Amino acid sequence: MLDLLIQHATLPDGRQDQSIAVQNGRIVDVAPGLHAPAHDTLDAQGLLLSPPFVDAHFHLDSALSYGQPRVNQSGTLLEGIALWGELKPHLTHDAIVERALRYCDWAVGRGLLAIRSHVDVCDDRLLAVQALLQVKRQVAPYLDLQLVAFPQDGVLRSPTALANLKRALDLGVEVVGGIPHFERTMAQGSDSVQLLCELAAERGLLVDMHCDESDDPMSRHVETLALHTQRLGLQGRVTGSHLTSMHSMDNYYVSKLLALMAEADLGVVANPLINITLQGRHDSYPKRRGMTRVPEQLAAGLTVAFGQDCVMDPWYSLGSGDLLEVASMGLHVAQMTSQAAMRQCFEAITTAPARLLHLKDYGLAPGCHADFVLLDARDPVEALRLKPARLRVYRRGQCIAQTAASPTQLSLPGRPEATQFRL
Repeated sequence: MLDLLIQHATLPDGRQDQSIAVQNGRIVDVAPGLHAPAHDTLDAQGLLLSPPFVDAHFHLDSALSYGQPRVNQSGTLLEGIALWGELKPHLTHDAIVERALRYCDWAVGRGLLAIRSHVDVCDDRLLAVQALLQVKRQVAPYLDLQLVAFPQDGVLRSPTALANLKRALDLGVEVVGGIPHFERTMAQGSDSVQLLCELAAERGLLVDMHCDESDDPMSRHVETLALHTQRLGLQGRVTGSHLTSMHSMDNYYVSKLLALMAEADLGVVANPLINITLQGRHDSYPKRRGMTRVPEQLAAGLTVAFGQDCVMDPWYSLGSGDLLEVASMGLHVAQMTSQAAMRQCFEAITTAPARLLHLKDYGLAPGCHADFVLLDARDPVEALRLKPARLRVYRRGQCIAQTAASPTQLSLPGRPEATQFRL
């Protein structure tokens, strides 16, 4: 007797009329036309069954803090940084926990079951670290939360940041972060990359650095990150997030850089909503988009993911935890409108970030965890277009969230009573 049998599902790779059999929280079979007794059976009716969404880059410590202590009136990066500096002294453990748990509720409702969150370690109290470690334990039954020790003010620029970062790792934070372009000089930025990569190598940890989040084509710390990744044997364990300066670099230099990144098997996270909102602010016209070179990185064989980055915080007043919105924006900004490229955008919020987070047993194959999302769409491209309801969200074979499909009702002479925005 199976625990769960889903029938007549379409999978992201295009296979149709597939059945997924689940026992003891894991997928035991995927094949067309399975019939077996099960405690729970679901007819997917040809709709898309996807592995859960994965957010490779987020800031849970600041999420949902919109309006505290005031609203970012200009919507700029600099005012956002100033606001966060004003808010940090007034943060409390309980407030961070409450906001983070509320956002995790939103995430589950959106089919988002894994998040890598950077947590600021420049507060000597490590208040956010302690709070998010508590949240990590609390949400573990239904959401994978991976934490990055992030020296927001610069690991060398902030006097106690390095010591705090090491304390955070000792407490259980599992990824080393950095922000080299925010150090006082280009040289210190390079030094910080070497220091942090060596620390990660010593401890056997992953690395994820905010890197070159700038319009300056001379901000080239990703080159240094690739160098030390290769030198220390960290290939496949290091991610460069943002990399927006690549948008402004000349093509000759980028051709060299992409080869170095590929040699280091460097992961990349673009954050389309935030990158195009905060970058290019000093431009008149033409204005730069500000997002890193996603198609070129994919062509070089790199693993590229899209991240949400911020939701209703000092830097971004919008967002709702919908990774389909993120991928849709990435698709448009990168002009990835071929059929293959649109599917790559869907992979950038599912399988690609799962690889960057080193999630175990993720996917829709026998032996994988029975974690998946049934969407009110027939394929990945339609999902990106409609951003549809997550009809059911499963964790370890148990339905933990569901949303009813709701066609729009019409009252038009001679027309149907409802429409679902499909051909």
